Amino acid sequence: MYRVRTLNAISSHGLNRFPKDEYEVGSDVEDADAWLVRSADLHKMHIPDTVQAVARAGAGTNNIPVSALSERGIPVFFTPGANANAVKELVLAGMLLAARNIVPALHFEQNLDADHDRMADAVESGKKQFVGFELPGRTLGVIGLGAIGVEVANAAHALGMKVLGYDPAISIRHAWQLSSQVDRASTIEDVFSKSDMVTVHVPLLDSTRGMVSAERIALMKKRAVLLNFARAGIVDEDAVLTALEDGEIRGYVCDFPSPALHGHPKVTALPHLGASTIEAEANCAVMAAEALRDFLENGNIYNSVNFPEANLARTEGTRRIVVANRNVPNMVAEMSSLVGDAGLNIANLLNKSRGDLAWTMFDVAGEVPEELREQIYAIDGVLSARLV
Repeated sequence: MYRVRTLNAISSHGLNRFPKDEYEVGSDVEDADAWLVRSADLHKMHIPDTVQAVARAGAGTNNIPVSALSERGIPVFFTPGANANAVKELVLAGMLLAARNIVPALHFEQNLDADHDRMADAVESGKKQFVGFELPGRTLGVIGLGAIGVEVANAAHALGMKVLGYDPAISIRHAWQLSSQVDRASTIEDVFSKSDMVTVHVPLLDSTRGMVSAERIALMKKRAVLLNFARAGIVDEDAVLTALEDGEIRGYVCDFPSPALHGHPKVTALPHLGASTIEAEANCAVMAAEALRDFLENGNIYNSVNFPEANLARTEGTRRIVVANRNVPNMVAEMSSLVGDAGLNIANLLNKSRGDLAWTMFDVAGEVPEELREQIYAIDGVLSARLV
């Protein structure tokens, strides 16, 4: 019986992917083999030695101590693309909110005198201050062309916008999905200087923190709009507020409220609604659950932020040894030697690496003694080892 602990409310669409006769799943499960989370902050929690994997039903993993788990040989799974449509729709909504001054116009309407004649006169005299602009013909700069960025770029093009994309590390898969009508910027500075609207879709890493800096904001057109539905830390908030106060940019639309942004007339800050749709929550939960199942039952890895993709079809009549190890020479040879010394034949083998980490799987014929797992685990450089 596999045991999975949930640390947040997880969509039933995902939980139903765990067979009830093979899995115990719930928030009170103890000695769990895996944890399934959404927003719970694992940095502040003790993760027991029984945990072999952590899956987040979402795209970001800032709430998970990935480096520490990597040192323990624990894969961290995420769900890239599962919420892409939900975020794309919210970005488009944010663009329209800014272009048509919808939020200040709504506030204006809510404060009108309810008297019929006075309201009609006030509407006619007041609407002039909310004159906006239309999207077709305008240029949208998209920084980051992953699952979400590609969807945003393609949708903006379909609305008649010119789209300028920037992502020096775009994957082949996402490049195929990107409309051929999207222009590629050679530098990130080109995006800021040439766009009427700029939207960022990159993960929050040391290299992206503060990416939207005062220097880059200074390159923007005076009537440009900045959108951030990725992570708050990607944008230098003080620099944005200074630019807004000085009239250097038109507005800022984001999904990350803060005390500094609160109540600012040129800021529209939504309460982190990016993935808050029934469909996105279901998609994320299903993807996370399926990744955990394949890992626990077969040792396979896909959509991990720290370990390489590793998928090995099961060989009939064999037992599988799954090993997380450092990516250093002679590891496979040492493990294979121990398997041979145990009198077992290797029917199939897979070794994949990603940076400093590697994932190794052996399918062996015959019964695998527990001592063999312990011997493999004792090899210098092995982070975890288990039998599947």
